[in-house]
Amino acid sequence: MALADSVPGVSGGTIAFLLGFYDEFINSLNDLVYGTWKERKRALSFLIKLGIGWIVGFGMAVLILTAVFESHIYQVSSLFMGFIICSIPIVLKEEKEVILGKFANLIFTFLGIAVVSLITYYNPVAGEGKAVDMSNLNIGLMAYIFIAAMIAISAMVLPGISGSTLLLIFGLYLPILEAIKELMRFQLEAFPIVFIFGLGILAGVVIVIKLVKVALEKYRSQTVYTIVGLMLGSLYAIVMGPATLEVPKPAMSFATFDLLFFVMGAIVIIGMQLLRKFAQK
Repeated sequence: MALADSVPGVSGGTIAFLLGFYDEFINSLNDLVYGTWKERKRALSFLIKLGIGWIVGFGMAVLILTAVFESHIYQVSSLFMGFIICSIPIVLKEEKEVILGKFANLIFTFLGIAVVSLITYYNPVAGEGKAVDMSNLNIGLMAYIFIAAMIAISAMVLPGISGSTLLLIFGLYLPILEAIKELMRFQLEAFPIVFIFGLGILAGVVIVIKLVKVALEKYRSQTVYTIVGLMLGSLYAIVMGPATLEVPKPAMSFATFDLLFFVMGAIVIIGMQLLRKFAQK
């Protein structure tokens, strides 16, 4: 999940949905905020285990991605295309009971595709290499970071919408990664930026979780169709990802597509499915 959340084009929510613990993830977040003491205790136990893995994974991703992300963007993009394309049939199989016979809800799939595609297409920084200057932290910039974090974490929770892509749109992707990397090296000058970003994440989780929980419980068929659309739309976001870099590169083409990394992505998803079945046994 952390690796997916840290790379534009893919959401950690997609990984959670794929591995079958998305409902538990959402319910645990909801119970932690709105539940009884017993529900909060159970939710905290689950989220601590998940959180430890996420923090370790995100820390490793930050250290690696800041060094290789731009120079190997096409390989990274091909890897995550393998993730998504291999994931969609698995999601359809897992949720076949709520999608079969309800094909009128395909409108929600097209809506999901449109949302991600329009966000990507109308990205105001694509091709311009814009990034927010963090050297002069003022009230306006702090408010901007807080609001962007709220929106980005909402996207990270939802399968198919990439919070990292939204951070790229806001011009905050690389500045935030660099700030986190500096803090990991005990450079405390980066602490205010990371702290404000963290507060925005907490606020976003509190707001969005209740909405997602209600959607999954009362409108699961429509929600699953929407999630599939978001995942399909994220393929376009991945293709266009290189154009949103600080130093823009051409969108992915057949010439820059890396088949080896695509196959590696597919193998990872299949391997995770096998691991899930083994764990269930």
